[in-house]
Parts: sequence; C-alpha cells; structure tokens
Amino acid sequence: MSVRGIRGAITVDVNEEGPILQATVEMLNDIVKANGIVPHDICSVFVTVTGDLDATFPARAIRQMEGWELVPLMCALEVPVKGSLEKCIRLMVLVNTDKSQQEIEHIYLGGAQALRPDLTKA
Repeated sequence: MSVRGIRGAITVDVNEEGPILQATVEMLNDIVKANGIVPHDICSVFVTVTGDLDATFPARAIRQMEGWELVPLMCALEVPVKGSLEKCIRLMVLVNTDKSQQEIEHIYLGGAQALRPDLTKA
C-alpha cells in the first residue's frame, strides 16, 4: 500500500457560503466515487482557495460529511498569480491505496477544467 495524492479543483460563480460549501462537497464526492475510497483510507486533505473566496472555510463542508469527522483538514490561500483562475477551490487528498499513480483519477470541474485539460474527461 502507498500514499497517493489525488487532485481536484472546482470553480464557483459567487463568493458566498452556500455555493462554496456545495462545490467542495461535489468535488470531494466525485473524487471518492472515481477512486473508490472511503474516509478511513484518507491520510489528510489540504484545501486551497483563491483570495477572492473568503465567505467561509471549504473544510467546513468536509467536516460535516458523515465519516469525515476525524480526517485531518487544512485550508490555505492559493498563490496569487496574476491572471490565474478566479473563484477556485482546490483539494489535495492524500490517501492510502493499492492503486498505481496511473490509476488515480483527478477531478477538475467547472471552470477548473482549464487547469488540467490533460486530466479532464470529455
């Protein structure tokens, strides 16, 4: 078994608590489903947001999901590069898995598909 990183990103249209929390849950649920993982397999989740998303902590949404209460979570601001994608939430999920790096499915939703078109499914 190895520790693997699973990346995810999603954009929201507005800097409001509801949309930020909903988008976070949507992205994490897609990561879990695509990779066949359960909270017990998760080492930790690192969450970043762009500076224009300050209405809430996205980790609040994860903490409220059943089974995720004990998973270590941390939020931070994304590096503010000029011209970069706005209103974006990113996840780095560290998971214990038997899957190879090539078998991991990274999830990019909404406007965040532009970040990694090579990993975005059509």
